[in-house]
Amino acid sequence: MRCNVVTNPIYLPKGSAKGGYLALNIYNGCPHACTYCYAPMVMHKDRMYFHNNVTLRPGIVEAVKFQVNKTGLTNKLIHVCFACDPYPRGIDTTATRDIIKILKDAGNHLHILTKGGDLALRDFDLLDCNDQFGITLTGGPDHEPNAASEVERLRTLIIAKSKCIQTWVCCEPVFNPNFIYDLIVKVDFIDYFVIGKLNYNHSSINWKEFGNNCEYLCNYYNRNYTIKHELRECM
Repeated sequence: MRCNVVTNPIYLPKGSAKGGYLALNIYNGCPHACTYCYAPMVMHKDRMYFHNNVTLRPGIVEAVKFQVNKTGLTNKLIHVCFACDPYPRGIDTTATRDIIKILKDAGNHLHILTKGGDLALRDFDLLDCNDQFGITLTGGPDHEPNAASEVERLRTLIIAKSKCIQTWVCCEPVFNPNFIYDLIVKVDFIDYFVIGKLNYNHSSINWKEFGNNCEYLCNYYNRNYTIKHELRECM
């Protein structure tokens, strides 16, 4: 069977995207219109077009099924998504559920990252304690005009935790250090923190101070965490 997308859509990330997992992008573009989004630059696409013309990658569900069956892919942690969001608001995300089911039926595990909020709840019945559901929190909601609110995103984490799904938060980019500090200190339903900085844009934040404060708080409150390479270099 031949698919109308690039062969092997499940790939091994390189560079700063490396995280001990494979990855998969389901959609072309993202409607959340985050001001800091790096995907248009990396993919050499016009930013307005990227945010306003979101489509399912042609044949992506069939391509994933074909690759999984051909390679016997199993017991792998697979990240969805890097260059898009698995739950783009205002878009039919049936394909996301179909792909999760294919991956889980083959014995793989999901590493999900989204700003789609409640849209993700539909698929929690497919996930289990070996899967990791994550949200992005930056402390800068004005920079994420079409994404779910931070409150809604946190609510999805609470529900995921109640279903014994592992929860994590990507704190990158960061616009408000105090917001991140409060998460570390006060929020007990986050299993893992990934903490970075603001890249590709100017910021008045003292990244050395921010990174050191985050590491101190994570250790003091016994939080599991990773400091991303770009922030670690500033510390």
